[in-house]
Amino acid sequence: MDLVALAAEAYVYGYPLVRDLSVVEGAMYTGYGPLPPTPFNHFAHADRPVPPDTPFVSVGDDTVRSVAHLDLSGGPVLLHVPGQDSAYRVLQFVDAWTDNFAYVGRHRSTSTRAGDWLVVPPGWAGRVPDGVLGVIDAPTSVVTVVGRSDCDGGAERVRAFQEQLTVTYVETGTHRTGLPAPDPDVPEPLRFFEQLRVWMADFPPSAPDRAYQDRFQPLGLLEEGASPYVRADAVLVRALTEGAARGGARVEEADRAGAVRAGWVMRPHLFDYNLDHYGVGTIDSPEWRIADREASYLTRAVAARSALWGVHGYETLYARALCDAGGGRLNGAHSYVLRFEGRPPAEAGWSLAVYEVAGYGGAAYGTAGYDGAGSRIGESLAGRVPAYAEDGSLTVRVRRERPDDPVAAVNWLAAPDGDFRLVLRLCAPGAGILDGTYRLPAVERDR
Repeated sequence: MDLVALAAEAYVYGYPLVRDLSVVEGAMYTGYGPLPPTPFNHFAHADRPVPPDTPFVSVGDDTVRSVAHLDLSGGPVLLHVPGQDSAYRVLQFVDAWTDNFAYVGRHRSTSTRAGDWLVVPPGWAGRVPDGVLGVIDAPTSVVTVVGRSDCDGGAERVRAFQEQLTVTYVETGTHRTGLPAPDPDVPEPLRFFEQLRVWMADFPPSAPDRAYQDRFQPLGLLEEGASPYVRADAVLVRALTEGAARGGARVEEADRAGAVRAGWVMRPHLFDYNLDHYGVGTIDSPEWRIADREASYLTRAVAARSALWGVHGYETLYARALCDAGGGRLNGAHSYVLRFEGRPPAEAGWSLAVYEVAGYGGAAYGTAGYDGAGSRIGESLAGRVPAYAEDGSLTVRVRRERPDDPVAAVNWLAAPDGDFRLVLRLCAPGAGILDGTYRLPAVERDR
């Protein structure tokens, strides 16, 4: 048996669980980005859009986040959601293996009324309280709820929505105050596999995945009780360390791939790896499901690495461009022009933003985003109104200097001095953008 190859498979398979719970654990003690440290079953609210260098964000976003990590080990909880107005808002539910298993929001055909959703742990068979809007069955006893609110209407409107998001207990059970702890005596090179061993036992996956992970018995990952990695023999140590390096390289290589349209990289099916849990607001159909289960593990690892807690392509789709139509890197030394032939098919609005490349993060320099009613999306869009041509097209110019022409200035995005990237965000994208019949605009160098 090739233990190195087996360890590489285990790394790819288990990376999403370890990545997710490591971030969850950090959230309780240190927070992340604009979100403060917050215990289980409480919401942490950002007061501004989350920057793209935050651990769970890989692309620019113009929504404000509210995040709650729910512990259901002591029983179900009631999640109170305020009424949904015309603004784009969605609550996304993610299990410990990073499966998106439910969405609550106006564009996901769930209730727009204010009320409570009952979130229940695996195997729960209690009585559903009267008056709840619905039941959300969690696949694992720890789940993450990610709320996204656009900035339409300003900070006060967002804050009013956030203040009404609450979590309350239904039963008197004892809830966790932290995650199951790996053995602290395990050497650092084997810490990943110790975390995977402990958390895999406490947060079991679906039955088909449990059958798959039985193959990892020779690596000690199914051992209960005392850790086999405290005094592991040299053969196992070598297999695990080399396997982790090989598995990490496999994920990194797959992460560099992506569908390219007119110079834009987009991954509409990056989150289609959930094959077993379809709750409220999800779409259970073959076009949103990876047919090969083993292939889904690699896709899941790529998503956890590059876009942790990202949403299905039918909820929000991102496209990013680092190069112009001629293959040159986007850089503030040049000017660029994009011509949209018509409004991008996005039911809940769209936005276009410029971000620095340095550190794969940085602040947005300028944004232009519009929905079907011509209103803005994103706090940085105040006062920006689209200037469409008579034929319905829209020309956006990206450059350092503000154009003298007043019409061109309306649709101008300010570029930084160095390299940058463009991020196109589409909320509730339509069929045209998903099937490729709508052509994304090429980024042409203007001068």
